[in-house]
Amino acid sequence: MCYAQGDFLTGDSDVRMGEIGGCPFFMGTAQFEYWRHTQLIIDVVPGRGGMFSLENGEGVRFLTRSRVFTDEEYGALKAAEGGPTLLRHS
Repeated sequence: MCYAQGDFLTGDSDVRMGEIGGCPFFMGTAQFEYWRHTQLIIDVVPGRGGMFSLENGEGVRFLTRSRVFTDEEYGALKAAEGGPTLLRHS
């Protein structure tokens, strides 16, 4: 779902994944645990989105692609300060 910045209340069960267009992107902990071994690539493309999407009359939507990290990439993430949960909401 796409909310206006400041409208989505986060808590301890939310993991901040990064930013999209300068806006924070969060994922629930359970979903993060499922996807933690995966690189998510989120693009904005032409098209119609759902009612909680970016589209809202702008003619664009999100497109999510993914790929599993290699063992080397995942090892590097784990070795980084804070590991894969570096952006966990606090």
